Amino acid sequence: MESMGGAASSDPASENGTETIELTTRDKTTEADDRKGPDLVYSPADDSDGDSGDEEEGNRALLGSHRGEQEPDGRTTPSRLSTWAQIKSLVIETSPTLLITTAPELFTGELLANVSHWKAMSRVDELIIIVPVILNLKGNLEMNLSARLGTAANMGELDDPSKRKSIIIGNLTLLQVQATVVSFVAACVAFLLGRVIPRPAEEEAAEAVLAGNITSSLMASALEARTPRPAFPGGSPTSGFSEFAMVASAAMTSTCLSACVFGSFMCTLVVLCRRFGLDPDNIAPLVASCLGDLVTLTILGLVSALHLYIIDTVIPLILIILLVAAGVGWTILTHRNEHVKHLLTEGWLPLFGAMIISSGTGLVLDRFVGQYIGYALVAVVATGLSGGVGSVFVSRLSTALHAATSALPTVLSDLPAADEAYEKSPHPSPRLVMVTLLLISLPVDVAFLATVFAFGWLRLSVLFMVLQLVFFGLTVAVSLLLARVTTDFLWTRGLDPDVWALPLNSALVDLVGQLLLVCCYEIAALLGAHVRS
Repeated sequence: MESMGGAASSDPASENGTETIELTTRDKTTEADDRKGPDLVYSPADDSDGDSGDEEEGNRALLGSHRGEQEPDGRTTPSRLSTWAQIKSLVIETSPTLLITTAPELFTGELLANVSHWKAMSRVDELIIIVPVILNLKGNLEMNLSARLGTAANMGELDDPSKRKSIIIGNLTLLQVQATVVSFVAACVAFLLGRVIPRPAEEEAAEAVLAGNITSSLMASALEARTPRPAFPGGSPTSGFSEFAMVASAAMTSTCLSACVFGSFMCTLVVLCRRFGLDPDNIAPLVASCLGDLVTLTILGLVSALHLYIIDTVIPLILIILLVAAGVGWTILTHRNEHVKHLLTEGWLPLFGAMIISSGTGLVLDRFVGQYIGYALVAVVATGLSGGVGSVFVSRLSTALHAATSALPTVLSDLPAADEAYEKSPHPSPRLVMVTLLLISLPVDVAFLATVFAFGWLRLSVLFMVLQLVFFGLTVAVSLLLARVTTDFLWTRGLDPDVWALPLNSALVDLVGQLLLVCCYEIAALLGAHVRS
């Protein structure tokens, strides 16, 4: 398995020369050392040595001035952040990001409620069906990108300008290849579902939208974003080749544009996090999981509206051919990049496996969305938050595992076990990180419940609110446990967690979170709370 690389110093107490790693590393070195080339070793700032200037230096720019201790053999032993300093960094960086990322979830739903009534969506049924499929697949691509770049940043690979440029360009060309394939597959799936799945009657759809005691637009957005059988106006399906070409062209164009725009944004975010002493593993996965949907949906709505004017022409087919040709060109460029060329053949199975799991999640929502008050709104945000917390944990674990093997032969039998790699990390332990992430996620859920109640979007009893908080905590705990188990399992099989773990963990958390929320509603109903529609 090919690691994203890294630079960690050797522990003099280690007999086999295995490198000492940290779960979260904010490496610093001097600008003079940066000119020495690839042999330099980066050292993190030390917040625990009693020097009053160390904390300030530890938060400086990408190439700070704090150095580690020099060993007799010329190697540098990195000075280490205290456990409290790393936990404080995790809380300070993750908590605001979690709180802020709840807003895009609601904005995405509100936007979908409006886009779904645009003329293009009414004319071609598959444009609505494609939304949950393409958001799921595209979201996983962006989360994988954030995990890979977070690993590269924490291991010092982005500190060298020439290497940083190569890694970023390689990841962006890879993202274009993946976006092209994913969008075409999503179009085929949407077209197939449009042919085989019957649409509900207009009256039943209206009842489903108004079933919850929240604003109809928010309920409609959540329903349309998640269920595999959305409501459509109009008569029976009449889609043919021209409609398929229009859907495929709109999906491929919007997804490639989104990959270019949001992919560049994610690369910039990771580099800025590194430059300002922040850990991208604490921030980038959360941003990718929420803002990616908003960007992709916005572009998809605009591109679909423009395609409505060329639906009966040969232009959509020409665009498909051009995008496929561009995809071939991106593939060639990606294959020439040593940092990402191996990813051309990896990662497809977890992506499409996650899509299948998400289809099951959609069926759960479709079954219960009309039975409980506010189910869709609570489900979208609760599962999104818990999945985001799990993605942060996966990204951190993957960084530690990659760093543990940065100087070892890439042979499966030579890879250290996951527990062994974690033990080499002086602090904090994965269990401590799990507890910290669980504790900081609970106040965010409380803030969400208070917000939707204050704005009148959700009118439920205090009993349900308490039960929902308990079940949300349980969902986060399951998400963190799945993240640990999935990452360790994939590592023992020689599979890169940055590629495999995030899609599978995100899809499984969505499904488990939906089922736990159903249990929450049922228990609240048994205790006498009014939660049924």
